[in-house]
Amino acid sequence: MLGHYLEQVRQRHPLIHNITNYVTVNDCANILLACGGSPIMADDPEDAVEITAICGGLNLNIGTLNQRTIPAMLAAGKRARELGHPVVLDPVGAGASRLRTETALRLTEEVGPTVIRGNISEIKTLASGTGTTRGVDADVADQVTEETLDGAVAFAKAFAQRVGAVVAITGAIDIVTDGARAFCIRNGHPMMSAITGSGCQLSALTAAFVTANPHDPLEATAAAVCAMGLCGEIAHRRLTDRDGNASYRNYIIDAMYRLTPTVLEEGAKYAVR
Repeated sequence: MLGHYLEQVRQRHPLIHNITNYVTVNDCANILLACGGSPIMADDPEDAVEITAICGGLNLNIGTLNQRTIPAMLAAGKRARELGHPVVLDPVGAGASRLRTETALRLTEEVGPTVIRGNISEIKTLASGTGTTRGVDADVADQVTEETLDGAVAFAKAFAQRVGAVVAITGAIDIVTDGARAFCIRNGHPMMSAITGSGCQLSALTAAFVTANPHDPLEATAAAVCAMGLCGEIAHRRLTDRDGNASYRNYIIDAMYRLTPTVLEEGAKYAVR
């Protein structure tokens, strides 16, 4: 089933506007190209709204906020929703500072994103309005494990219902839910945490999948999460004893470029609750 959503990306080549983390902007562009989408980046307020209008979807990532990008995100997000375009919000580091937390909350409330993707600490911050995170990493106490999965699924469903969005909580076990159903996904490799930007790449990838499959945001998001995790597995198998995290990052992009709907269908590891 999930392979179909990758096939739609390959066929439709969605143009995605990214207002995203300066640290990982190149990786986001390359993962979009690898999956079959097209990237465009514009974060000046006078430019962002017009660029959003010519794109199919919008990816908002608050990893490197400043006083120029915040109004650009708000304006672009509102314009995208006016046009019926999907919006993905990545609340990077929400809970680590007041500016990040307040901006993430404001984007959630004023834009109404189609998908919110973050680690569980970031999502808990949005749910409660306060929180703590260790930079962009989930608090250890908040990690989703087999023992905490039932509670995490219930929390994610309740939050998704409240905000009217698909919520994707990513970590060792990923949870993707629209409030009614939840995909529990077990693709990926621990080494993905050793590279900067795998989460940012996933948010850009999710925007492409949801834009190419506008009537199935839950399944499209789950397919993107499975695809990214599966590429992490494929890339890890390619590593030699001379390779490190820089090679691993590139191998993930290569794996996405080579990924087929059939390989995704066969390699996706998930259960629906």
